Amino acid sequence: MLWDESGLLMAPLVRRSWAVRGRPPELLQKGRHREKVSVAAGLWLPPSQDRVGLWSRTLVNEYFDNVRVAAALRSVARVLRNRLVVVWDGGTLHKGEPIRALCGGRPWRFRFELLPPYAPMLNPVEPVWSWLKFGRWSNFAPRDAEHLDSVLVPELEALRRDRARLVSFFMASDLPPPRKLLT
Repeated sequence: MLWDESGLLMAPLVRRSWAVRGRPPELLQKGRHREKVSVAAGLWLPPSQDRVGLWSRTLVNEYFDNVRVAAALRSVARVLRNRLVVVWDGGTLHKGEPIRALCGGRPWRFRFELLPPYAPMLNPVEPVWSWLKFGRWSNFAPRDAEHLDSVLVPELEALRRDRARLVSFFMASDLPPPRKLLT
């Protein structure tokens, strides 16, 4: 499983629109606030390589830390029920006692591998964030963090069912694509 976290802020990412020239759309937003939605996601391709999967979790006005990441990985393990090889960056939230405790009495359950430093182009989850922020949600100005989350969760649910798009995220990364995805 390839893993990453991101934060979605309230300010809209302004992009070109179909508005009449000289009359740009008004994007109303709150000023001087720190509201956000944190999201963690994992893309996986099982050893049989018969399907691509996506797991995600959101937190409104909170951050992922190593305790929450460990809880999220326990949740993934309940869904997948196999040994998990987690490939992620070397962030501080991927270290510490809560992460080590995952292996607890079952060291075979999890294996952690690090991506090279400063190599987001190797993680297929990074294109998920780009697709959301710069594609799906350009010029979107949510009312508040709860509104942002209420739009994000169904979007991720729909993405989970879109196998072709999930495969495209693997292809968009600089990792060599698994042969099964090429057929």
